[in-house]
Amino acid sequence: MSGTEELLVEAGRLAAELDAADPPTLLDVRWRLVGPPGRDDYAAGHLPGASFVDLDTAWCGPPGPEGRHPLPAPAALQGALRAAGVRAGHPVVVYDGGDGMSAARAWWTLRWAGHPQVRLLHGGYPAWLAAGLPVSTEVPTPAEGDVTVRPGALPVLDATAAARLATGDGVLLDVRAAPRYRGEHEPVDPVAGHVPGAVNLPASGYVTDGRFPAAEVLRDRFAAAGVVDGAPVGAYCGSGVTAAQAVLALHLAGRADAALYVGSWSNWVADPQRPVARS
Repeated sequence: MSGTEELLVEAGRLAAELDAADPPTLLDVRWRLVGPPGRDDYAAGHLPGASFVDLDTAWCGPPGPEGRHPLPAPAALQGALRAAGVRAGHPVVVYDGGDGMSAARAWWTLRWAGHPQVRLLHGGYPAWLAAGLPVSTEVPTPAEGDVTVRPGALPVLDATAAARLATGDGVLLDVRAAPRYRGEHEPVDPVAGHVPGAVNLPASGYVTDGRFPAAEVLRDRFAAAGVVDGAPVGAYCGSGVTAAQAVLALHLAGRADAALYVGSWSNWVADPQRPVARS
């Protein structure tokens, strides 16, 4: 398979895979930063056979000084994944409400946890509906999975490493909207601005409505932001969800070494001694 096929799956192909004798494990990870919880969407209709796994309580740890969406405790993540039927060596497909953000965080977390066989439904639930494929309100009872969480399979930045990357030989991408990066507007966190030295590349520069352009287009867009072959690259956002999508886009562009600053801005500003840039 190509790199794109290893990371993304279109609705029609997924439908065929789900009809096979041993289909991939299907996880509904719909989530909103504000508004009704994703579980309500799941209850109203989901892909047949999908189990719901909540971003706030499974894919991330509880909020605190490490950020609003820090790394989950390995044992807690393993328990949630096994309850959803995730098996060692068996493929997983994750999907969300269409923007691709929570699905990307689930993809990243599974990869970080040592489970490499995971793809996103490209375009999420809306793509499935647009293809005229069936939905269900039945809640499955999957057989208990046997996956073992082994953290560390993808690179992670803490605040020290992020600062070093931003002012060193690599590129630290801030993928929030430009007014937040410039410090003109901060709707969520208590301090506005950005990590000194970080380069702004809003998510709209590499993804549109949860769909990614071709790999060569992504490479050009990241190159325009200063990402060059051989130099390290990392990404952050407000709390490590949108930035996980940036890491996915970097993987699609051939940069499987891209690092995620999981705590992101919400972790950076938790320490008032850390410098803040505004421009």
